[in-house]
Amino acid sequence: MNRFPDAAAWRQACAQDATLHAWEGAWSVCFAITAGADSTVFHVADGKVRPDAGTVPAFTLAAPAEVWAKFLEPTPPRHHHGIFAMHYRVPDFAIQGDQLAFMQHAHVVRRVLEIGKWLALGYKGPAPASLAPREGMRPIPKVTGGYVPVTIGHTTYQVYYETAGQGRDVLCMHTAGADARQFHGLMADPEVTSRNRLVAFDLPWHGKSPPPEGAIPGSWRLNTDLYVDLIMGFAAAAGLDKPIALGASMSGEICLELAYRHPEAFSGIIACEACEKIERRQTAWAAHPQVNQSFFVPEWIRALSAPQSPAEYQEAIAWHYGQGGPAVFFGDIAFYSGDWDARDRVGRIDTNRCRLFMLTGEYDYSCTVEASRATAAKIPGAVFKPMPGIGHFPFAENPTLFAEYLVPILRELG
Repeated sequence: MNRFPDAAAWRQACAQDATLHAWEGAWSVCFAITAGADSTVFHVADGKVRPDAGTVPAFTLAAPAEVWAKFLEPTPPRHHHGIFAMHYRVPDFAIQGDQLAFMQHAHVVRRVLEIGKWLALGYKGPAPASLAPREGMRPIPKVTGGYVPVTIGHTTYQVYYETAGQGRDVLCMHTAGADARQFHGLMADPEVTSRNRLVAFDLPWHGKSPPPEGAIPGSWRLNTDLYVDLIMGFAAAAGLDKPIALGASMSGEICLELAYRHPEAFSGIIACEACEKIERRQTAWAAHPQVNQSFFVPEWIRALSAPQSPAEYQEAIAWHYGQGGPAVFFGDIAFYSGDWDARDRVGRIDTNRCRLFMLTGEYDYSCTVEASRATAAKIPGAVFKPMPGIGHFPFAENPTLFAEYLVPILRELG
């Protein structure tokens, strides 16, 4: 059974780690990682890991040794590949103690665990910046960008969008707290763009789409009606004629709503990582004044990606999430895990009017394969497929693998 390394060697490797060194500063914390009866305490003073155990831990990550053994596998089974995946889906895993202190230092704890895993697998230090596989530099797509005004009620939004490719329009919608850059991998794939024109836009407050004039920072809150109006308004302003809709996570959910409300407006709908209702994904820490959201939000979503997904894409996702405006991610989750509840209507989606495909990644612990399959079973004519080796961000975390699922659907839609 895989075990964490000796405490002294683990702390020494952390003290020499370049990533932790880059985060040094005027902050201190003491925490522990407990595997069954074994516990390793980490004392960080002025941002530097000390060789001694230090004071009483403020918080402890605790689980039986057999749970950590799965985490320490080269490719962990789903729900055992990251802190928040285990926190959500593994009953024997617990974050004990000062929750605020943990959320403030989640990125540090994650890095300490990565170093421990690297040593546990038998490798010598230093640990690489990411334990995920690396395939090389992400390809740079050839995109054309611009803005269109979208007016909802009495508010006009300047919405930024990018296009790549030629042929039938595919309307690409990003996940919560992110932006259209998530589609750059697909936009650089000639097999996708040779017959399809990908059109990806940034929701207001996201990416290059600014808040409307006079808006209060931190006030963004998304709901189902506003989301549908923004999508339909953008499609009209950009001159899209019956595009194929593609989304994941919150944009996968809204794909189901589009299939219900506006089936005649689309040539097909591809809803990834979608189900009728999502529980427990809102977190007050994403808008907490004592938590740095630029560090915390990327950690909150990091383990949603599959461990097999290339490091360069996982790092890009985390970077995009770290760039979000004040409480923008929090405002999106107000829709994703709050306002959104389609349990009363998914069964009335008419796939004879617009074909619906649902795809969900194996490693998605937020919207699981089981949850998506159960929703698809309620929709007559919906086609559901699980995606082994992919997580919650299919087009962003592993566009090459995702294209193997996407391209056949695009061809089937003609």
